[in-house]
Amino acid sequence: MKIQLKRLNNDYHFETVNERGDVVHLDNKSEPNPQGASPMELLLMGIAGCSGIDIVMILKKQQLEMTGFEMEVEGARVEGAIPNVFTGIHLKIFIDGDIPANKATRAVDLSLEKYCSVAKMLEKTATITSEVILNGKPVNN
Repeated sequence: MKIQLKRLNNDYHFETVNERGDVVHLDNKSEPNPQGASPMELLLMGIAGCSGIDIVMILKKQQLEMTGFEMEVEGARVEGAIPNVFTGIHLKIFIDGDIPANKATRAVDLSLEKYCSVAKMLEKTATITSEVILNGKPVNN
């Protein structure tokens, strides 16, 4: 795996490109008009994407099709700490469809506890929690 990074202005706006040519813009979130996500936001996007892929794959393998899937991820950091790592990450997963509650929560648990490489890396500094909202209603884990 290889990423190229190129500075695009005289400040902190960067363009990154992977080996397939996919482009992601990064910037310093404290700039007046950031032109991309911050590196820490990208980590939250990474755990959302990684876990999302796992959850969809697990449910598909069980021949359970969703009609909707969304996720909100919130990261907590200690203000002023250096380095300012995430100490807590919470995933709120919204699943719609004819999915049994126990299958939905099991898919989320398997992702975060076993399969999601991003979660396994981030859990070294952050407590990772999750909640499932199935067809608009919270599910107890």
